[in-house]
Amino acid sequence: MMGNVVVWKPAETQMYSAKVIMKLFKEAGVPDGVINMVVADGPEAGDVVFNHPEFAGLHFTGSTGVFKHLWKTIGTNIDKYRSYPRIVGETGGKDFIIAHPSANPMAVATGISRGAFEFQGQKCSAASRVYLPSNMSDDVLNKVVEDVNSFKMGTTADPSNFINAVISEAAFDRIASYIDYVNKQDDAEILVGGQYDKSKGYFIEPTVIKTSNPKFRTMCEEIFGPVVTVYTYDENEFESTLTMVDETSDYALTGAVFSQDRYAVDLALSKLVNSAGNFYINDKPTGAVVGQQPFGGARGSGTNDKAGSYLNLLRWVSPRTIKETLVPVTNYRYPFLG
Repeated sequence: MMGNVVVWKPAETQMYSAKVIMKLFKEAGVPDGVINMVVADGPEAGDVVFNHPEFAGLHFTGSTGVFKHLWKTIGTNIDKYRSYPRIVGETGGKDFIIAHPSANPMAVATGISRGAFEFQGQKCSAASRVYLPSNMSDDVLNKVVEDVNSFKMGTTADPSNFINAVISEAAFDRIASYIDYVNKQDDAEILVGGQYDKSKGYFIEPTVIKTSNPKFRTMCEEIFGPVVTVYTYDENEFESTLTMVDETSDYALTGAVFSQDRYAVDLALSKLVNSAGNFYINDKPTGAVVGQQPFGGARGSGTNDKAGSYLNLLRWVSPRTIKETLVPVTNYRYPFLG
């Protein structure tokens, strides 16, 4: 539709679903050669793509580290290309929930339970760090623990299972290493969950961590799994806690504020203006809908080109303007020249 031929290189763990999508494109009438799915190792495909003179643009979804590497590669190869490539990236997140002392505790708890654990936290928008005011922290956490204990875990074959396996053994091992780390620290504790088993499938229990250290490792690093860390702040220090939220992470993808005080909401919108490309008020920080709520963030989370909107599509257009003169001039002299 935008005049571009696409080479699509899915991640190895997404290959099956990508193949299904290609079949859907075919059935929908997309002509052969418009979208070309390539099954190859990432570096192998990159060696061909990023050295080709006709390379025109990169639309990347994945880790911040890989995106930075690809950007550097493109920059190094800039003299090889016939045009300057467009670069769009949607990368990591360390998405937050902050509750104001006026918030509804049960709404906050549900925002955590859904926002952190749907899809096993394997979405870049998943709630991963939470800031609760001291006046309601216990009530919220008690409800979250109750929710987690009620989750059914099992295969996707049973739709009543709220928690399924994580995507791969590599993901399982990485997430489990964070849980192991927490168990060795004095300034954090696991309130619920914390168990994992890969004897039959890569299953990790939804895990809620409580820390007294707002810069604890799991408050800062992207985990991409069913692990959320909670910090309780003094209920009288909402504004300074907003500053802490902004300064704790290099990411800026999604975030949510829960409050029944509109002035507090406005303050959060102002203080966190650069902290989340998708900002939620009294809702979990997940669930953006294509065509209704364009998705993307800045800082370490990407180029914020808003996938799912015309803003993103326009990045791939190369405009051309045309002027046609029907009565050409035949004398170089302008009237003021006499």
